[in-house]
Amino acid sequence: MKMLRFRSPSIRSLDQEVLCTIRLLDDSEISCSIQRDTKGQFLLDHVCNHYNLLEKDYFGIRYVDPEKQRHWLEPNKPVVRQMKSQQPYMMCFRVKFYPHEPMKIKEELTRYLLYLQLKRDIYHGRLLCPFAEAAYLGACIIQGELGDYDPEEHPSDYIRDFKLFPKQSLKLERKIIEIHKNELRGQCASFAELNMLQRAHSLETYGVDPHPCKDFTGSTAFLGFTATGFVVFQGNKRIHLLKWNDVSKLKFEGKTFYVIGIQKEKKLVLTFHTSTPAACKHLWKCGVENQAFYKCAKSSQIKTVSSSNIFFKGSRFRYSGKVAKEVIEASSKIQREPPEVRRAMFGQSRSFNSLSHKNLIMNMEPLVPALPSTNEYEEPATDNGVVAMKDSVPLSPLKPSVATADTQQQNTDGGGNSASSNDLQPSRVSMETSNLRPQTPKANDEAEEDKEGGGPLTISELVYSPCASMLPTPVEDSEGGVDLLFSSPVQSPARLLRELHSDPDIQAQLEAERERDRAYERTRLASRSRVSGVLSSSLRLLSSNERVNTCVLSVARFVAVVMGVLLVTVPTLLLLLESDIDVSFLHEIRQTPEFEQFHYEYYCPLRRWILCRISMAMEHLWSD
Repeated sequence: MKMLRFRSPSIRSLDQEVLCTIRLLDDSEISCSIQRDTKGQFLLDHVCNHYNLLEKDYFGIRYVDPEKQRHWLEPNKPVVRQMKSQQPYMMCFRVKFYPHEPMKIKEELTRYLLYLQLKRDIYHGRLLCPFAEAAYLGACIIQGELGDYDPEEHPSDYIRDFKLFPKQSLKLERKIIEIHKNELRGQCASFAELNMLQRAHSLETYGVDPHPCKDFTGSTAFLGFTATGFVVFQGNKRIHLLKWNDVSKLKFEGKTFYVIGIQKEKKLVLTFHTSTPAACKHLWKCGVENQAFYKCAKSSQIKTVSSSNIFFKGSRFRYSGKVAKEVIEASSKIQREPPEVRRAMFGQSRSFNSLSHKNLIMNMEPLVPALPSTNEYEEPATDNGVVAMKDSVPLSPLKPSVATADTQQQNTDGGGNSASSNDLQPSRVSMETSNLRPQTPKANDEAEEDKEGGGPLTISELVYSPCASMLPTPVEDSEGGVDLLFSSPVQSPARLLRELHSDPDIQAQLEAERERDRAYERTRLASRSRVSGVLSSSLRLLSSNERVNTCVLSVARFVAVVMGVLLVTVPTLLLLLESDIDVSFLHEIRQTPEFEQFHYEYYCPLRRWILCRISMAMEHLWSD
C-alpha cells in the first residue's frame, strides 16, 4: 500500500491531515494523507500518477455518504467539504465516462482499465448480456488471463475457477470453452481485451449507471446516460432513447426529475420520481455532466445549468472537465513510449474463485422467481437466457439484490468484494494500436437503425435488473430491494377483507377509528353552526350601518373589477402562449414543465371538447 502526502501552500498542523483510502479497479488499495483544503483533483491525479495514466478524463472517484447515496467527487471542491462520513475516508476509482468508441483510445493501459470496469459491470448485472454475447465476453476474459487453450494444462472444468458471472451454468461454460478453443487462439492479452471492449460497447446497456425511479404510472424504471443520449429501461425493453441533441433541458424539483426534449418533431416531457431528494439531485448532476461531456464540442461551450424555474432559485452546477472530442484529440497527440500494463495474475484476478459468490445466482428464465438450484451446474431451460443477479431468497424478477453481509462493502466501491492489495506482477506488452484488428460484432444494418430509434426496443428475454448494491440510490436488500424503495405496496381489497374477518384486534382498531370519525364529525357540525350564527349576526350589524354598507360596496366593486381584468388577461395570455409569437418571456414560460403539463393535460383536452361540441352543433343545424 503506497502512501503519498499532499500539502497545501498554507502551513497546517499534523492534526489537520486526513487519511484517504482509494480502492482501484482490481480491488487493490492505495492511501494518502491530505490537508483539509485539498481539492478532489489532487486525489484523481494521485491515482493517475500511480498508474502512469494520461487519458484520465474518462475516470472519476466515487464515494458513499452515510445515507448510502453515491456521489462523484467534484474536482474543484475540497474533499473534506464533500465527504460527510467519518474519517478515514473510503473512495473508489471507477470509469465515469465510457468511451463511445474504444478503438480511439490511444494507450493500452487505458483500455485495460476500461476492461476491468466492464468485467465488474458484467459480474454485477449492469451490462446486460444475452447468452451468446455472455459466452463471447467470457471467452475473451479467459483468453486474456490464461492465453491459448492447452489440453495438458487446462482440464475439462477449468472454467469453474473463474467467476465471470453471478452463477455459471454448465451450458454457458461449455460455450465459453468452445469459443476459447476455436475462435480466440493466438490472441495476446491486449488483443483479447480489445475484442471484449469492441463487443461490449455494442450492447444497449454499455456505460449505463442505472438509477432506479418510478414513472408517472408508478412502474419501476431504470434511467441511464450513455454516449448516445438519455435512456430508460423498463422490464426487458428500452422504452426511451433521447439523443443528446434532442434533450433541451434536465431539471429536478424535490424528488421529481424532468427530461424535456423533442422526439419526432414533437415536444416531450418525461417525469420520473426518485426515492429521496439527494438521489434526484445526483441523477440530475450525472445527466448534466454526461450531456456536457458527450454533446459539447469544446469545454468553453459548457454553461452553468440551473435546476430552477422562472420564479424560484434552485441548484446550480457546471461540469468543469474536458469533453469527449477534446479527450480524443489529446489522446491522438500522445507521443511517449507505451507504459507498462501490470495485469493481475491468475490468482489475483477478480474473476478467480477467491471471490465470494455463494449468495449470487443466475436466473435463465424470465418469468420464474430466482430459486436456488440444487445442482450448481444444472442445465438452463432456454438457450437465449441472460445473465442476471438475484438474491438467494425467492423474489420476483424485478427485485435485484445481493447478500446483506456484502452490501455495505459493495455500496462503498461500486460493487465487488475487496481483494488484498498485493503487488501486481508486471507484464510488458509492446503492441501498437495500429496493429490491432479486433473482431467486429455480427450486426446488420437494420439492427443499427433500430438501435438509433427512440421507440421501444426489446433488449433481452429477462428484465434489466442490476445488483441492488451497484445502484447509485441507496437500496436496502432487507426491505425488499427496488420494488419497496419508494413506498410500501398497496394490498388488494380482498386480502384486506380476509385480514379484517380473521383478526379480532384489527376489528377492534377499526371500530375505534370509526368512533373517532363520528366524534370528529359531530364536533365539526357544531363548530359550523356556531360560525354560521356569528356570520348572520355580523351581516345584520353591517346592514344597519350606512357607512359600513358603503365600504362593503366599494370592496365589492374592486373585486368585480379585478375579476373582470383577470377574465380578460388570462385568456389573452393563454392565447399568446399558444401562438407562434417568439418573445423571450413567452418562450421561457413555454419551456417550464408546469406549462407543458397544463398544455397537455388541460388545454388540449378542453380544446378538443369545445371543437367537438361546436362541430356537433353545426351538424345539427345543417341537418335541420
